[in-house]
Amino acid sequence: MTIRVVVADDQELVRSGFSMILAAQPGIEVVAEAGDGARAVEAVRRHRPEVALLDIRMPVMDGIEACRAITGATGCRAVMLTTFDSDEYVYEALHAGASGFLLKDVRRDDLVHAVRVVAAGDSLLAPSVARRLIEEYTRQPARPAAAGAARLDVLTARERETLLHLARGLSNAEIAAALTVSEHTVKTHVGHVLAKLGLRDRVQAVICAYETGLIAAGHPPHGGDAPRDSPVPARD
Repeated sequence: MTIRVVVADDQELVRSGFSMILAAQPGIEVVAEAGDGARAVEAVRRHRPEVALLDIRMPVMDGIEACRAITGATGCRAVMLTTFDSDEYVYEALHAGASGFLLKDVRRDDLVHAVRVVAAGDSLLAPSVARRLIEEYTRQPARPAAAGAARLDVLTARERETLLHLARGLSNAEIAAALTVSEHTVKTHVGHVLAKLGLRDRVQAVICAYETGLIAAGHPPHGGDAPRDSPVPARD
């Protein structure tokens, strides 16, 4: 299946550069380019692509608002591109529905990889972005145990364990080893967690685990392991 992509950036050279990289790849088609967020939303509605690459800072409508409009009304998944790795943009983009967040100095191969990963229904963050996301939550003051915890009542004990391991950054294989079950069973548990909590992907699952107090502030996920050196998907 061909992955259709809309590329939106207010800088023509950047926009055309990303478009050329993607259009040269087998199985990827750039169906439209846009110079602002409003045109990006219009292009997505017209062409119904699988993925939209959205610059954060654009005129008329910025990338965050465009992302919110696109993910809220279509099946298109958004990857945010920016030269800034400010916490503010990371959290706004994720809460607006972004499935990926990459810096504009991303390597060619990683850009293509990100489009394929997100089109397949997974989520992806650049290592620096993932690190900032984790650090922000671990810096937050401890919240009352009851704050938001009732949201997790719909989960079984094993699903709650699965969410805990997701929030600590474990892969399906690592969760399977920790729970002494098969990877297929873990994938089933992950699917149930996302469905029951109304979450789109594992990135939102991590946020949910912190916001509901399942992972305590100040508790480094996955034992404080360092992030990997290149963007990788968080597979369901």
